[in-house]
Amino acid sequence: MIKDVLLCLCLTLAPVWSAPVQEDSGPVAVLKHGSVRGQYVKAKGSPAVVEQYLGIPFAQPPVGPHRLAAPQPVQGWEGIRNATEHPLMCLQNPDILPAIAKAIDLEVTAIGVSEDCLYLNVYTPSQRAESEKLPVMIWIHGGGLAMGGACMFKELCLYDGTPLAAYEKVVVVVIQYRLGILGYFSTGDQHAKGNWGFLDQIAALQWVQQNIEAFGGDPQSVTIAGESAGGISASLLTLSPMTKGLFQRAIFQSGVATVKGYFVKDPSTHAQVIANITECDFSSSEVLVKCIREMTEEQIIKAAQKKGIFPGAAVDGEFIKAQPEEILKSKDFQKVPILIGTTNHEFGWMLPQIFLPKEWVKGMDTKAAKDRLGLLNADGASGANGIIADEYFKNAKTPEEIRDAFTELLGDIFMVIPSITVASYHREAGVPVYMYEFQHGPSTANKFRPSFVKADHADDVGFVFGACFWDVHVKGLGTLTEEENQLCRTVMKYRANFIRTGSPNPAPVPWPVYDQSNKYLNLGLQQTEGQDLKKDKLLFFTEELPKKLAAPPTA
Repeated sequence: MIKDVLLCLCLTLAPVWSAPVQEDSGPVAVLKHGSVRGQYVKAKGSPAVVEQYLGIPFAQPPVGPHRLAAPQPVQGWEGIRNATEHPLMCLQNPDILPAIAKAIDLEVTAIGVSEDCLYLNVYTPSQRAESEKLPVMIWIHGGGLAMGGACMFKELCLYDGTPLAAYEKVVVVVIQYRLGILGYFSTGDQHAKGNWGFLDQIAALQWVQQNIEAFGGDPQSVTIAGESAGGISASLLTLSPMTKGLFQRAIFQSGVATVKGYFVKDPSTHAQVIANITECDFSSSEVLVKCIREMTEEQIIKAAQKKGIFPGAAVDGEFIKAQPEEILKSKDFQKVPILIGTTNHEFGWMLPQIFLPKEWVKGMDTKAAKDRLGLLNADGASGANGIIADEYFKNAKTPEEIRDAFTELLGDIFMVIPSITVASYHREAGVPVYMYEFQHGPSTANKFRPSFVKADHADDVGFVFGACFWDVHVKGLGTLTEEENQLCRTVMKYRANFIRTGSPNPAPVPWPVYDQSNKYLNLGLQQTEGQDLKKDKLLFFTEELPKKLAAPPTA
């Protein structure tokens, strides 16, 4: 159920867009399997020219016999391939993105979908020395492993790497991967091991190793990064034995490998659910897999419309060999510098809009909140939800206070506490870890969401990608304030420093290492050092709750 709650993980309201530069012909990059022609673009306010290459294939189309199978190496082509149009997104429910745009009063058109979707976009500074090797960020989009893409709307593109390339001289690679049934369906046996979407991500990382030098990038200075489901993906990639040597740093935004609902303990149970919604025979794994392989794109989309979110990772003995927490405890994972963070109101508005009662904004009563918690945290230990509710609602008297306590509770359970815990595991493995809490909700959101919402889920993404340099005219899109523009530049600088060196420093406000002192950075219009993020709630979930659950029942 929680994965349904995380449906809209990938949209923020400060999109980035780049302006094309008039040139007779675009730049050409010679790759291992063929050449591609991109176009020259600029970010607002910068004289730097950026080369933009869109829709480069990094694997064969995952269709026909390649459906529900590991991605295959891309086949070569002759001549120069056009790389000036965004790729179609992977198959997903086509109703969701238009609904999101309508809800926030944006007049935009969603990019179409196709099963042939294993493409990536590259943004790189054009003015670079021939021998220069630039640091690389590989971005993994969010969307609950069920929606989203490298670019989601025709009129604007949130994950446009042009500002980072122009202002910070970083090569940005934005990848796509299979979603929903086609990305994560597993029978738990040899017929469908699952993890196809994660294997796509690895294929993209391997492509970068083979080709990024053609764009001036350094294959030995790669940072994987993502937000929400993208953060979960990046976190899982650090736990996989298949990714050794493919990256040197990792960034997890509002999502880590231990987030509830993104790891399947019993694939056969979920396979039965998928058999039901696809109307396929499940007399055996082989029969079910054959049926899904023979479905049309339209039938896959119809199934996605019935159930928009599907299971994520499953133990397959290859991509992932054990449950994430077991791997983290063993310290048997890729030991690279980590940057990790959350917002201070992860369930502030976007996610509650989907799965809380329609009148939740006006306030909630304790019974309704407890009932909803039982639905959203259905996999919790027996009796845990009542104890959790008592902890969070103990000082909440009015409907508004109960509402605020409940949204904090959900954010802590599904985002914040897992992130702090994972940060500690990486720290204990001996690698530098940097943690942040993003604390500013963009003013552009004020027109459609209530004033009690602070920094909502995904509010930090636009600042990372340079929202201060967008230059697009879309009805309904607001304008950042001058203070927000400065925050945008600050976030970009911290991020680029980490991509270059594995540390967000130097900076006017030093970012402390998340060591045994538990120091982190508050990222808002003003940056300040913090300590012991959510200390009382972390203590509750890691010590008090387990003790109460283990205690014998009272007479």
